[in-house]
Amino acid sequence: MPKAWLIAVILVAAAGGARAGPAWVEGQNYFALDPVQPTDVAPGKIEIVEVFSYGCPACNLFYPIIDKLRATLPSTVRMRYLPAAWHPEEDWKMFQRAFFAAQSLGIAERTHAAMFDAVWKTGELATLDVASRRLKPQLPTLADAAQFYGRVAQIKPDDFLQAAHSFSVDASMREADAQIRAYRADETPTIIVNGKYRLTPRSAGGNDAFIALVQWLVRQESK
Repeated sequence: MPKAWLIAVILVAAAGGARAGPAWVEGQNYFALDPVQPTDVAPGKIEIVEVFSYGCPACNLFYPIIDKLRATLPSTVRMRYLPAAWHPEEDWKMFQRAFFAAQSLGIAERTHAAMFDAVWKTGELATLDVASRRLKPQLPTLADAAQFYGRVAQIKPDDFLQAAHSFSVDASMREADAQIRAYRADETPTIIVNGKYRLTPRSAGGNDAFIALVQWLVRQESK
């Protein structure tokens, strides 16, 4: 084989290796959960959970990335949202209750983006004063959220409030808090892949790297 040909083959092989993607490091880019946590999907399916809050500015910036990720995943993957409540001073507890009320009424998925917009764009449910960038003295209430869902999803405010104060929503909130502790998630957004792996955009190395890493973990789980 001519020497130039050999060099070309080596270069092509190297390029192919580069296209395979970076070497993800467990304990640095993603973290194995011990013990593995149960999932809420049928056998043969893969679950991705986003730990988030509508009151979290990083989650607001991140949800378009989640939509981008979702579009790339196979039909065997199911995504679900798990609202955190560890910043009650920023109304996260109210947003958690509102999410589970919306979920019980079957409107959480289709109002998800609009809820972020109500907090961070239109200001309808804003927690921060735009001018001072400080928390508002009067944070949005569950009644305010009921008005929002009435506008965007045609749910009667009284029906929303009844759902929000139901036993099932109380139970969902307790279960969410316990599950987040079991995941050892301490920041938002955090992603859990199939009850086995935890990662964040920061641990992955950025949004594009995050998407690639989740895709890679899904492939590992699909084998």
